[in-house]
Amino acid sequence: MIVTTRDLFTIPGYSKRPGFCRDGARRWFNAHDLDWSAFVRDGIAATALEATGDALALALVAWARKRVEQAHG
Repeated sequence: MIVTTRDLFTIPGYSKRPGFCRDGARRWFNAHDLDWSAFVRDGIAATALEATGDALALALVAWARKRVEQAHG
């Protein structure tokens, strides 16, 4: 499964507004040696995010999966 910026910017429950902030996400990608530009352009495999073991990454993958499930009934 591919996680996209749409998932990143719509995840609920982490601030007053849905989504993670772009600047913070960019810093997070850099800190984990992940290519921000490629993510913005193409998305990223859920497995790559899961491999970080980071709680926010795992939450983002769970949110992306939930969105896919909701879209496909």
